[in-house]
Amino acid sequence: MNFRLWNLSARDNLNLYVFLGVLVLVGAIFGAMLVHALTLDQQQELADSIGVYLAKVDKPGEASPASAFRDSFLFYGKWLLLIWFLGLSVIGLPFVFVLDFLKGVLIGFAAAVLAQQFAWNGVLFFLLATGPRNALVVPALMIASLSAARFAYFVVRERLFRRKGRLLPPFLAHTAVAAAMLLVLCVASLYEAFVSPNVLDRIAPSVSAQEFSAFSSKM
Repeated sequence: MNFRLWNLSARDNLNLYVFLGVLVLVGAIFGAMLVHALTLDQQQELADSIGVYLAKVDKPGEASPASAFRDSFLFYGKWLLLIWFLGLSVIGLPFVFVLDFLKGVLIGFAAAVLAQQFAWNGVLFFLLATGPRNALVVPALMIASLSAARFAYFVVRERLFRRKGRLLPPFLAHTAVAAAMLLVLCVASLYEAFVSPNVLDRIAPSVSAQEFSAFSSKM
């Protein structure tokens, strides 16, 4: 097996990293633009959902960190598993890029909603709530996507056109990358479940209460 195929350094894969980064960025911009397309009813539903979330943050004892970790880890694990499988299928590779775009959409939408409702306090809340987590999640998903692209490239070039090369070594390499990224996502889920609530508990009162009531009264 040519292990250089799975050299995932930014120096040797700059074009792919730039492409994936642009996908996430464009998705974030698109997600932010979606906020302006919401109807008044949808905005009210968002206001209610945020109110429930802030109430939970104000009362961290009512939430189970273990349950939050399990839900978060399962969500990210399924996302990563889908990227791994789509890479193996080869023809599903375009959907890997769709998932990266969708991740950007979710980030951009969440940031725009909080910024629109709570101004700079909302931005601060978003950064503390999701910044450290996404600093791990986004690169992990991008690296897994790069591995999926490299596996699909190997299959097309070596197996389809040249009809040579063993499939097992690249399969194991792709799986090893996915397993390593799963560990990164596990760390992100641990932060989200056990650290983030304590941090947010310190700033939630400044974001909720009066500002949320003022926003809701405009609906």
